[in-house]
Order: sequence, then structure tokens, then C-alpha cells
Amino acid sequence: MHRPILHQMTTDMRSGLKKFAVLIDPDEVGPSELKRLVELGLENHVDYFFVGGSLVIGDAMDMTIRFLKEHCPIPVVIFPGSIMQVNPHADALLFLSLISGRNPELLIGNQVLAAPYVKKSGMEAIPTGYILLDGGAPTTVSYISNTTPIPSDKPEIAACTAMAGELLGMQLMYMDAGSGAKKPIPADVIHAVRKSTDVPIIVGGGIKTPEKAYEDCNAGADIIVVGNAIEKDTSLIHDIAFAIHSASVTSAG
Repeated sequence: MHRPILHQMTTDMRSGLKKFAVLIDPDEVGPSELKRLVELGLENHVDYFFVGGSLVIGDAMDMTIRFLKEHCPIPVVIFPGSIMQVNPHADALLFLSLISGRNPELLIGNQVLAAPYVKKSGMEAIPTGYILLDGGAPTTVSYISNTTPIPSDKPEIAACTAMAGELLGMQLMYMDAGSGAKKPIPADVIHAVRKSTDVPIIVGGGIKTPEKAYEDCNAGADIIVVGNAIEKDTSLIHDIAFAIHSASVTSAG
């Protein structure tokens, strides 16, 4: 299967180019906010729009994806919170398996149910190992998934989990502290995973400053995802985008 988005992510990783994804929760962002996010995304060279959430209701998902595709060329990638969040209008879908937990439904059960719809849609599905880490407080994803996050002071567990995911054939690793996390993932955990795997690493959850985004890039993250912080203050897009893209220069150098 041709996977242009995965190919681009892998090529950027090998070139040392760091990328910025803005996460949009369709339940939280209305049309006027979407329009502003598109404007800021284009102005500041945002690389991806990730769309999804643990509790997306109604037709908000479809409306959000259609709006983004109609108004800008930035790739739209679904970050699904359930099997219902499959939409053929997006450029790609992260086909997630929650490998940090022991809930069989999120390891393989829901994926079995979603597979026929994903296959029929013809969209690019990227096998992704989803690793949830402790963000200092219970989050929606930990509650909905009924799993225990990996402790943030156990980099060796995160590294071995990512290794196992890669050996099973997963082609991305998504390390997440969860939406609304009080503490982002420590740099040493990201570094441990980077040393243990050869696939692109996505990092999100609790990133609220350009300094932290820059630190995570230098620790080995390839794509930084920011959602809640930008919903509260859209002006952060400029500073975080600058920090991430500046880290590309550092890595290449």
C-alpha cells in the first residue's frame, strides 16, 4: 500500500527535520476557531493538523475535516479516539494500538472492528504504537481506555514497549501524556525511546511552551503535537512552530 504521509514522516526523520502538528478536538473547536487555526497554520508553516478526541459526538468530525481540506493544503491526519472516527476525506489515519496498556480491546479488538471500514475508505492507514505515559493526573484517555499509563520515571519500560511495537511491525510511535496532562513527558524518556527504535516518534500531551517543544525535539521527537495549550492561546502557534523548526537546524547541524 502506498503511504505518502508515512513516507514523508520517515524521510523527514532521516533528514533531521522536526515537524509540528496542531491537534484539533472537533468537539472543542467551532467554525470561527477553525478559520483562525487555518490562518495561523499557514502563516507559521504548521506541518500537520491532527484531528480527533476521546469523545467526538455528532457530525463534528466530518465537518472539521471537510473544512480543513477545503481551506488549506496542510495534511489532515486522524488521531482516532474510537472506531467511529474514520473519515475518507482525511489524508491519513493513525491506526493505533495502545501497546502501553493491557486492555485487549485497544490492543486489537477495536482494530478488528474498524479494519473493514478503514480498508473500504481507501485512506492511508499508518500502523502506530500508542504509548500512554503518566502526565501527573488522570486524563480522559486513561479513563476511557481503562489502562494504567507507564510511570514517567521509568524510561526503560517505555523503551522496551516501543521496541516491542517496532518488532511487531508498527511504523510510528506516539508517546502521549494525555490531553490536559499536568506534566509533559520527560526528555530522558523520549531519548530512551529514540535510542531503542528506528521509526518516527510523535510526542504530545502537556506541552505548553516553546522551550519544552524544543527540548523534546533535541531528545529525539520527530513530530511535536500541541492541542489544549493552543485552544487556550492560539498565539502560541507562532512561538512553538519557530522552536520546533529551529530544532531541525540544530539536529541537521
